[in-house]
Amino acid sequence: MELLSSGTFVGAGSFCCRDCGYVLTLTGLDTLTDCPGCGGGDFARASLFSGDSRSDTQETAQHGGVLSEPASHDRAAQLASARAEIEQPGEYLCFEEGGRSHTVALAREWTRIGRSLAADVRFDDPTVSRRHALIVRQPDGVRVLDDRSLNGVFVNGERIEGKLLADGDEIIVGRYRLSFIVVAPERLAGATGSGPFSLYGAG
Repeated sequence: MELLSSGTFVGAGSFCCRDCGYVLTLTGLDTLTDCPGCGGGDFARASLFSGDSRSDTQETAQHGGVLSEPASHDRAAQLASARAEIEQPGEYLCFEEGGRSHTVALAREWTRIGRSLAADVRFDDPTVSRRHALIVRQPDGVRVLDDRSLNGVFVNGERIEGKLLADGDEIIVGRYRLSFIVVAPERLAGATGSGPFSLYGAG
């Protein structure tokens, strides 16, 4: 097992944090950063698709070879709060970043999620590929597609290549958890609300 520390030039590959078990996947000419999970700097070269050396007592969850933080215990309350902030019917993505909750209206046929500056929903994080996922609105519904990402796209804990989304589904992109929300016109009847949510349209 090759042991490495943050700040080391490593190029492409997968690296497991020796403190918390978080897996970073790097591409191209990348340098190993501190662990997004615990801030640690000790890593072992790893494979996304093989076993790892994590203790059974650690709280990270593994989905098809990719590690992610456990789901929030108050996810239902977060979804309810996000719904209360929405004033127009439609489809939305809800996620947390930097201590704030964000709600993105899916108004276009294609919504790109990734680390690239061209992404409609951008996460500047090494666990997210430059082109990670696509949300596609079609007459028969809204689908999420894996856009050739390295760490994969998960819906409700299952790795997918493409999947039709249902209201309340959870999408995992790198270390981020996004919820898909559908608001029908009848749900908005008489509903008002205000709070710490950022509502913006993708693109």
